[in-house]
Amino acid sequence: MTNRFRELERPQTGRLKDVVLMATVTGFESLRIPRKSDMRQFAELFEPLFLGSSDEARRQATAALSQCAHVPEPVALLIGSMPISIAATFLIRSKAISDRVLISIIRRQGPAHASAIAHRENLSPSVVDALVEHHQAMYPSGQSDANQPRTKAVSPPPAGDSASSDRIAREEKLREEIKALARAEPRERTSRLQPIDELHQALLMRFARSGEAVLFATALADALRSSRALAERILLDISGQQLAVTLSALEFPAGEINSLLEALYPHLSERLGGGTRATALIETVARKVSIERVEAWLRADDPGAGEPARYEAHFADNRASDPRQQEARPAVAHRSTAEPVRGFGRR
Repeated sequence: MTNRFRELERPQTGRLKDVVLMATVTGFESLRIPRKSDMRQFAELFEPLFLGSSDEARRQATAALSQCAHVPEPVALLIGSMPISIAATFLIRSKAISDRVLISIIRRQGPAHASAIAHRENLSPSVVDALVEHHQAMYPSGQSDANQPRTKAVSPPPAGDSASSDRIAREEKLREEIKALARAEPRERTSRLQPIDELHQALLMRFARSGEAVLFATALADALRSSRALAERILLDISGQQLAVTLSALEFPAGEINSLLEALYPHLSERLGGGTRATALIETVARKVSIERVEAWLRADDPGAGEPARYEAHFADNRASDPRQQEARPAVAHRSTAEPVRGFGRR
């Protein structure tokens, strides 16, 4: 027994800090309402133990602390800054992380951490704004790194291979001619509509289930890269048709469109035949037509698309004639001046 304790004291024992870390976390978990001194002491002990432990012990400690109602802010920031394989559980489930810590992690870490935070429940408006700013900063042109063209370096031919050199020279000449033709012809306009990413999917589902229409419109406008007015006009269609078209054009997961529509428009959850009204609505939406319609909305939403309509009073003299209606009475200018005008009351 004495020899076993001596083995624990040896510095080469790799699991010593793992055991101490889990014992420290377990002792902190047992405190129902920790005092300020307990929080400070735990934060001082946790950092060196956590950084010196193995990844498996870190994941176990993170999973345990994600269930705690009280976690010191330095500890939450340390765990949230770890690689996503360790920090994911804590970022998604922990209710003890303050908005200040979440915003700091979003601004310092990569898209994987932001995506994990987006899956949290009850996100505050400040955290949502930080997520949107992070996404815009990562992809300012609206395209992810996976969609960017990649160039491959061509290795030079081996010396003395004249046939290979001639072939590469002809290919280079042909490539330059193609580039010149491409520069001479007008380039097609690239579409602003891009497939929705996981971050915006999670935000739209979260706001739809919580009934936060304002935040939903903000996230939808950011996903479309449009004005907020366009997103609000889409949501004002209580039939759900325009939103279904928009989600189909954004390549929103088909299995989640139904629940999203029913959450925003409860009347679509009514049974209709073998499904619901939302299911019948989704079946009428064609993806190709949806893309064309949403791209047309985005072109009309472009500030430089055209001049805004000028306001004119309904009974203005220069009011344009409405072909849908017939004039019920002649204009005042054609009325005879000799005709007496009859008024009300006694003379």
